Amino acid sequence: MSVEFDEAGGLRIATFGSGPRKIIAVHGITASLMAWGAVGRRLPDGWSLVAMDLRGRGHSASLPGPYGLDRHAEDVLRVAEHVKAGRDAVLTGHSMGAYVAALAGARRDFARIVLVDGGLPLPPLPEGMDADAATEATLGPALERLRRTYPSAEAYVDFFKAHPAFAGNWNADVEAYVRYDLTGPDGALRSRAAGEAVLEDGRWLRLEPDRITAALEAITSPLRLLRAPRGLLDQDTGLLPDDLALPWAARLPGLRDELVPDCNHYTILFDERCVTTVVNHLTAAE
Repeated sequence: MSVEFDEAGGLRIATFGSGPRKIIAVHGITASLMAWGAVGRRLPDGWSLVAMDLRGRGHSASLPGPYGLDRHAEDVLRVAEHVKAGRDAVLTGHSMGAYVAALAGARRDFARIVLVDGGLPLPPLPEGMDADAATEATLGPALERLRRTYPSAEAYVDFFKAHPAFAGNWNADVEAYVRYDLTGPDGALRSRAAGEAVLEDGRWLRLEPDRITAALEAITSPLRLLRAPRGLLDQDTGLLPDDLALPWAARLPGLRDELVPDCNHYTILFDERCVTTVVNHLTAAE
């Protein structure tokens, strides 16, 4: 599978494959375009996947704020225009990227929009908890890693190998994703993701549920939701459990909801079996 790098308005983009049918893919809150590497490598003939580093992440980390999901949605649509993605293109997003995809998909039509373990308004904040504290509680080790430096690339890899979501689920795609995220001098390596971008986006996500609701209701493209049954720390309850997702499936006539068995919030994009399900939904003939 070929991979070509480019940029659009300062955003780093990568195109996996060379087929004429395009998938525009958006990563999560502390991730990078390499979150889509396993999906990109498994595309059938005739397809290509265009993933971007959102501002404040990856090789787009130096792009200035303000951040927020509206700003990311604008960037996504700019990338779609840059690669000449027509109405036959598919839009997808994982985790926070699914919310960005919902906002972008409310502004123009796509052949379909596939939300991967994200995109539905989250429950209200517990009384007395602010949005930053909720982001910290949800992301756990993902935020911790942004505050640390690492003596070597191997130390950073070891940090990820100890993450509950990846314990026993390590493969070459995960390692490529992890190593892509590193920057800085030898002995003081760090994640490329900017902590201020992560917190600002987490704040937006928690404080703007009405904007997400309005976007979902405005989407006219076919809408798919793929959910992981296990959470960000591989806990038994996923990010979007049945009691949150099923009312939305009933509320939105165009939404098809599917639980992808035996994966967590991260491995839904890295485990070969789970990735096959994601690819099938992205490239299905409809």
